[in-house]
Amino acid sequence: MSHRLQPLARTMRKNLTKQEAKLWVYLKDLRKEGYQFRKQVPFQDFILDFVCFSAKLVIELDGSQHGEMLHKQSDDLRDAELEKEGFTVLRFWNNEIDQNLEGVMIRVCEHLSNVTPTIGFAATSPIKGED
Repeated sequence: MSHRLQPLARTMRKNLTKQEAKLWVYLKDLRKEGYQFRKQVPFQDFILDFVCFSAKLVIELDGSQHGEMLHKQSDDLRDAELEKEGFTVLRFWNNEIDQNLEGVMIRVCEHLSNVTPTIGFAATSPIKGED
């Protein structure tokens, strides 16, 4: 259950990776557009990097394309559970954040432009988190 992951998630929020911190600056700025993201959110046996409840969007950062197969089964399981809850997952590599943060944000904003935010979704969500 996600409640046992709360202490780990709090620690992770305070210790974002360099790439997570760079992306977080831009995601926080989307509040002006009505999209509030939360970082390091427990969900079942996972901790999600970034979640926007009203847009049902999860953004995951992965360290290396070479390590993709090591986590593929876990990622696929997590993504299937999120899909059941109506969420979309956008996945980016750390080097994308380092080399093309603007391109990453364009993809995020393109996705958000095609979504009608769900008012009040966070209150009924099985996923909980903090800013």
